[in-house]
Amino acid sequence: MPEPVLSVRNLQTHFFTDDGVVKAVDGVSFDLAPEETLGIVGESGSGKSVTAFSILRLISRPGRIVGGQILFKGRDLVQATEAEMRDIRGNDISIIFQEPMTSLDPLYTVGNQILEAIHLHQHLRGDAARQAAIEALAAVGIPNPEQRVDAYPHQMSGGMRQRVMIAIALSCNPEILIADEPTTALDVTIQARILDLLKELRASRKMALLLITHNLGLVAEMCDRVIVMHGGRVVEAALAETLFRQPAHPYTQGLIRSIPTLESPPKQPIPTLDWTPTPEQLERSGLVEIREGHWVSEWAAR
Repeated sequence: MPEPVLSVRNLQTHFFTDDGVVKAVDGVSFDLAPEETLGIVGESGSGKSVTAFSILRLISRPGRIVGGQILFKGRDLVQATEAEMRDIRGNDISIIFQEPMTSLDPLYTVGNQILEAIHLHQHLRGDAARQAAIEALAAVGIPNPEQRVDAYPHQMSGGMRQRVMIAIALSCNPEILIADEPTTALDVTIQARILDLLKELRASRKMALLLITHNLGLVAEMCDRVIVMHGGRVVEAALAETLFRQPAHPYTQGLIRSIPTLESPPKQPIPTLDWTPTPEQLERSGLVEIREGHWVSEWAAR
């Protein structure tokens, strides 16, 4: 494996509430190689998005990173100043958020919102900046970008707004793109187009892609490797094809069993997850110990 462009080591992000400490991310570690697509999968509340926001230091109160390292090309982002992080966000590492309608400002044209990133990182102004915004829209397949650059978010479809979010994220040619549930609010035909676009852009721009999702079909379609999160921890990491062919952890097995298929009998209840591994599962999956209510595999316990 080539030298990773991003290495997360024992990341811990906790939220300090009136009812106690919530360990949203509790000792997460993984590597992201150049030009690789790595999926982070798990149910809602497993810590996927908090992990993504932690990488960009976008955790707000009452949450904070309390331990670990986030190494971008060897540089620890946990120790970076806020001014240094402003240079990194968008320029080196960009993110596509879940809901484009709430992420885009309804009072500004999409062109102005792309220009904000271009002004900050590329230092372009005037006609040159506007042309860069038009080219960013064209790059993500938006028709008539010369006219669309002056449109407001409400004047565009959901698929178009998601493409605008991608255009903003890629306007400064980042080395890493984080896509946080990029197709959640879209219908299946638009989802397929967005996924094809992400694959094409990743290959043409030679960037690494970190895909956050609960959709295992998306993982099978897009990812080279996968890490599975539950309760703020990584419970399994594997090549995508290995994960689907031979899942090791009981939680991963439960996730895969819960996917409806064309062969499923009609009206059959979707299986629920089995939280307690049997002795046979322990022996087969390499689970070696329990930590605060979570079984961990041998590699994670080391």
